[in-house]
Amino acid sequence: PARQFDTSTTAPVSFFLSGLEELLAWQPDSNDDFNIAAVPLAKRQPPLHSRRPRTLVCHDMRGGYLEDRFIQGSATRNPYVFYHWRYIDIFVYFSHHTVTIPPVCWTNAAHRNGVPVLGTFITEWTDGEKLCEAFLAGGAEAYCTVSDQLARIAQHYGFDGWLVNMENKLSVAAVENLSPFLRHLTAQVHSAVPGGLVIWYDSILENGTLRWQNELNEQNRVFFDTCDGLFVNYNWKEEHLERTRRLAGQRHTDIYIGVDVFARGDVVGGGFDTNKSLSLIRKHGLSAAIFAPGWVYEHLGEENFLQNENKFWSLLADYLPTHSICTLPLATSFSLGMGTSRFLTGKEEEAGPWYNLSAQEIQPLYMEREDQLVTSCCLQDAWCGGSSLRVQGTIPPGEERVAIRLFSFQMQAPPKLFLNLLYKMEGPHHDEFTVALELTTWPSGTCHDGNVTSLPEPHDRHHPRLLPAPPPGLSKLLSACNHGSHGWTSRCYEVELRGCSLRDLSLLVSRHQSSPQETRFTCLLGEVRVLDVASVAASPPQVQSLTASQLWWQ
Repeated sequence: PARQFDTSTTAPVSFFLSGLEELLAWQPDSNDDFNIAAVPLAKRQPPLHSRRPRTLVCHDMRGGYLEDRFIQGSATRNPYVFYHWRYIDIFVYFSHHTVTIPPVCWTNAAHRNGVPVLGTFITEWTDGEKLCEAFLAGGAEAYCTVSDQLARIAQHYGFDGWLVNMENKLSVAAVENLSPFLRHLTAQVHSAVPGGLVIWYDSILENGTLRWQNELNEQNRVFFDTCDGLFVNYNWKEEHLERTRRLAGQRHTDIYIGVDVFARGDVVGGGFDTNKSLSLIRKHGLSAAIFAPGWVYEHLGEENFLQNENKFWSLLADYLPTHSICTLPLATSFSLGMGTSRFLTGKEEEAGPWYNLSAQEIQPLYMEREDQLVTSCCLQDAWCGGSSLRVQGTIPPGEERVAIRLFSFQMQAPPKLFLNLLYKMEGPHHDEFTVALELTTWPSGTCHDGNVTSLPEPHDRHHPRLLPAPPPGLSKLLSACNHGSHGWTSRCYEVELRGCSLRDLSLLVSRHQSSPQETRFTCLLGEVRVLDVASVAASPPQVQSLTASQLWWQ
């Protein structure tokens, strides 16, 4: 049976390749359609090649290809999801199969949020030694064929490159060809995949010995020089970072210092102490590779996963520079690509667990400020999909309102914006609050490339004008905007801007009367849209050349 389909259910599944023969025999196949990423990599700011330290996340979850292999989703209760995309730069899907092709649902979710995805090419133990001997010791033709195949696979399935992880010793003949192989693979990936990447794992020395260095040094530098980055092993101390920074020179952000969240071996900090490792890595201006953050799910259990996940990432937030949106429209219902029910326009359409990361929507900034303001996922109620965004917080004594930042932008503001918000207040005193959106802008020409630490105060705060109904040209597109339903309130706004850049979109929660007491509130956000009126008014492109195949009428 074709590996693209599950043998017991015939459902389309994501798959890996085992061994050199399968890699060399791989050809694009008409059964591959489901496995090709449907979402192009979204642009965001700052771009990956900016010189600020990056954050790579390496997914390593119980061998990989679990429920995430089902391309059209599964009825999984409490699945593992990742949604802190605004805080990371690169996502690697890792397994111990020779060629790990990332399950397409991960590529779709990451791309929608502007994050490139790498597969893994791994060789290990005695079998790995034989495999490397077969294609590296043989000469240029053999290793060029392997690198050509890896580049074609990334291009065909729509992901962004490879982590190369060789954990076996190499013969003299094989190690002589390792640098040329990496150089050729990097060139092929760059030409096949726009913005493609090849990252090498710190394992083999230039003489072919397998010995993890926990740093960049003269014995492994030759491989770093041939590709886009080095993923450094986990058992480092601060002096390793100091030496690495000196040797890396201008390319210090291409060094990804490994942090094992399971804290195996002699490490600075993992688990809820991962921030100790990150603080040292950032002190030396290096990038970080967070390995197996699924620790939160595997070690602490599935039940309180979302709560523990938010805690884990909030502890790291000071060391994770965030990313900004640089294109419109922005539209999201905040769905995580999972749920205990499915909702449509505020109504539960279907009860029962589901999991499909391809259905995950654009994710906001998540914040947790000492119980003052917390954003989290709510599975019990949603406007559309499986979840809404729960915003909880306190308006301090004497204050009238608080602003909760949802998204940051870095783009020229169009002359006229249209905004739509669907929300629901919870709790006994929900009618004591007003909810609105706030935009902040910079004067044009103020741009920061991610290297600036202190940002200028926003030039202006804009409180978009509330509209009684969507403007005529948009009423069809936003039919739901006229009226919420099932307890959800809909608000439509417009704002006109001149000569400025967008900076932040925040939720503004105000109380009707100022009070000497603090006031707690809980608000669910069901959907947010930010539209450039000029481009939305143009009619959408017509669908071309629609085909249907493999039909079975029943």
